[in-house]
Amino acid sequence: MQRLSARALREHLDRVPAPPLLLDVREPWEYEIVHIPGSQLCPLARLPERAGDLDPRAGIVLICHHGIRSRQAGLWLEHQGFSHLINLEGGIDAWAREVDPSLPVYG
Repeated sequence: MQRLSARALREHLDRVPAPPLLLDVREPWEYEIVHIPGSQLCPLARLPERAGDLDPRAGIVLICHHGIRSRQAGLWLEHQGFSHLINLEGGIDAWAREVDPSLPVYG
């Protein structure tokens, strides 16, 4: 699993021809507060039941609040055969602070 800072991920998204799936593994209440436009919500606890809907060959960016749950999700997905994973280091908090300051931050 690749790890990218918020700024490095922004640069990556700007240069790839086909955007990866932005998979937010936080809880619905967190997602309602703030999320990256275009991201899909899949709470970490529901990932095992949703993994079959994901393409193991596709690029997937994993997002959470600070990068911890998304790392757990990535490690689990790697064990399931997924190989093109990126963990957003610092999570949505870093994204809001470093890439898009118009987004709110929370606890």
